[in-house]
Amino acid sequence: MTYAGDVTCTDCWKMLQENEDAQLVDVRTIAEWNFVGFPVLDQLAKKTIMAEWQKFPAMDVNHGFVSKVQSELDSMGIDKTANIFTLCRSGVRSIAAAEALTAAGYAHVYNVLGGFEGNPNETGQRGTVSGWKYDKLPWRQN
Repeated sequence: MTYAGDVTCTDCWKMLQENEDAQLVDVRTIAEWNFVGFPVLDQLAKKTIMAEWQKFPAMDVNHGFVSKVQSELDSMGIDKTANIFTLCRSGVRSIAAAEALTAAGYAHVYNVLGGFEGNPNETGQRGTVSGWKYDKLPWRQN
């Protein structure tokens, strides 16, 4: 494993609550944020960093991902020793994003298992088996 490890959505939320410097990075696409929703950290006095790992609609890897996240973290005064959590739809793209941030020198980058929507159920619907929404963590849809 080339990143710090995997955590559940509820463990991520707990660590975001307990650690002032901990930060969530949503690596999904702009379409997903707009049409599916996104995590809201208002009650923690934080904001989710929104940085596409893959650029919609072509879904090519976003070569500006690391610099975007680094710029956001720098503007918040968060250094490379903070706990960083990467989140995607189901916990796959976020692994690649966690690896990229770790390669860039971030020491404690975690993948959020289940992602925002989780795995599909037996009828192919997401959000009913696992994930941020399933765990009833704060989120909003535009």
